[in-house]
Amino acid sequence: MRMLRRIAIVVLSLPLFYGVASYSQDAATRQAENRKTSTPYTGDLSIFESPGRDERLQINRVMDILGVTTGKNVADIGAGSGWFTVRAAKRVGDSGSVYAVDINPEAIRYIDARIRRENLHNVKTILGKPDNPLLPATVDAVLMLKTYHEIAQPITLLRNLRSSLSPAAKVGVIDRNGNGENHGIATEVVIREANQAGYRLLEQDDFVKDGMDYFLVFTPK
Repeated sequence: MRMLRRIAIVVLSLPLFYGVASYSQDAATRQAENRKTSTPYTGDLSIFESPGRDERLQINRVMDILGVTTGKNVADIGAGSGWFTVRAAKRVGDSGSVYAVDINPEAIRYIDARIRRENLHNVKTILGKPDNPLLPATVDAVLMLKTYHEIAQPITLLRNLRSSLSPAAKVGVIDRNGNGENHGIATEVVIREANQAGYRLLEQDDFVKDGMDYFLVFTPK
């Protein structure tokens, strides 16, 4: 009889335990997403096309690490002028796809005009939401270039992104150190938030320049 009581207590306690765990997780997410962020850029998009940027960011090395190769599907989140989008599109070829995501309608119009001008048929633009990139298909690689510090709900966005990732997908973040509102975000903050969203850190590099401090690579846990 005592054994039955113990089993009953354990069973009845399980909903409370999971409820507390869920509440704690939600509280941690809310706390993280109340941190300072920078106002998303809405100015002249041509500033991202500065000469020598490929070399300063070592973008080919970045794409090698992320596995951006022929036939892959790639997401450029916070695509801006489409600077990375067009480079990834040429890498993956006609058998691959690149999704250029931005929350700024002007950026989407800019990229649409650019891909028509450059005759790229493997790029799809997406007007995303601040907490959801709204990817229509599974992707193998993602890059957030000078974008993460502008994301107001990073954990929610990363969680929403997970459903669109292939099992071995890599998610790259290139940014500079800062306090969130000065167009930078500390490395340890990005790593902590990605962990809360269900990702593990694969690689951490500092070879990217162009005003940037770090290149972090994550994969789903």
